[in-house]
Amino acid sequence: MTAKLSLMAARDLANRVLIAAGVSEANAASVARALVSAEADGLASHGLSRLPAYADQAKAGKVVGNAAASVTETAPGAVRVDARDGFAFPAIEAGLACAATLVKKSGTVAVAVGNSHHFGVAGYHIEPLAEQGLVALAFGNSPAAIAPWGGSRPIFGTNPIAFACPCPGREPLVIDLSLSKVARGKIMVAAQKGEAIPEGWALDKDGKPTTDAKAALGGAMVAMGDAKGTALVLMVELLAAALTGSNFGYEASSFFDAKGPPPRVGQFFLVIDPARFAGDAFAARVGTLTSVMLEQDGARLPGDRRLEARRKAQAGGITISDDLHAELVRRARS
Repeated sequence: MTAKLSLMAARDLANRVLIAAGVSEANAASVARALVSAEADGLASHGLSRLPAYADQAKAGKVVGNAAASVTETAPGAVRVDARDGFAFPAIEAGLACAATLVKKSGTVAVAVGNSHHFGVAGYHIEPLAEQGLVALAFGNSPAAIAPWGGSRPIFGTNPIAFACPCPGREPLVIDLSLSKVARGKIMVAAQKGEAIPEGWALDKDGKPTTDAKAALGGAMVAMGDAKGTALVLMVELLAAALTGSNFGYEASSFFDAKGPPPRVGQFFLVIDPARFAGDAFAARVGTLTSVMLEQDGARLPGDRRLEARRKAQAGGITISDDLHAELVRRARS
């Protein structure tokens, strides 16, 4: 059985769950917006199913619910954000708001977010920048899930990356992907439902392929692209963790429970004003390429399914399981 909620009702419920767990109103609103946005875009693994863990972590102090991130311009075009063990969403919002202002002068701005937490859907953070005519890249590391190529012990996170830019005549083009063959959140959802996962997604603790979601969570994810993908995972780990002074994946605590210290992972963003490089030609060039792509029968742009899911959710709301809905209502009242 399922429960249907309007986007407004879902945000209100998420907000109340977080406030009941001791999260400040401003931070709760920021997190609620992000999680409901993921649900609306058809990305349930990064949506409201995360709320119970987030709330438990706030209560335990694993994430500081009332943290106020510090934002410092350390050099022209360089912004440092200390999330102070709080939620990633408000910290990133503050850093990227600063970058959107600075990039008009500098042309490019890099934003390093340290001492952070789970940042959810990577593209969520940079789509608003593309709506302002900017180009942006996002990188984030996460608790250990992927082993180095040839190894069996997880060291790196699934380390998502995203790209966003304006696209003439339509919503921004957003490319968002986890560097594992599948997002770890999907395996978490399968484990919660007692469902099997496809072979090739993950390894068990002994380094053997598995279709058991719970065994996969105790083992290692498989990187997309095998050896080449694992090299890309390493690159993101260095950008998101080393460059922000944050924990590497193997040093970070889990996003899924309230045990241990704050994860203190990092995120790194590059924001570009295309007018500084190509003038008005950038938009025209993007339009030309996407038009050529769509001339082919069956071709689509990255994010088209996500945008269709969003339109449906805006019109008819979202659907979550009765069990999850009941738990969130209980938590909101406690």
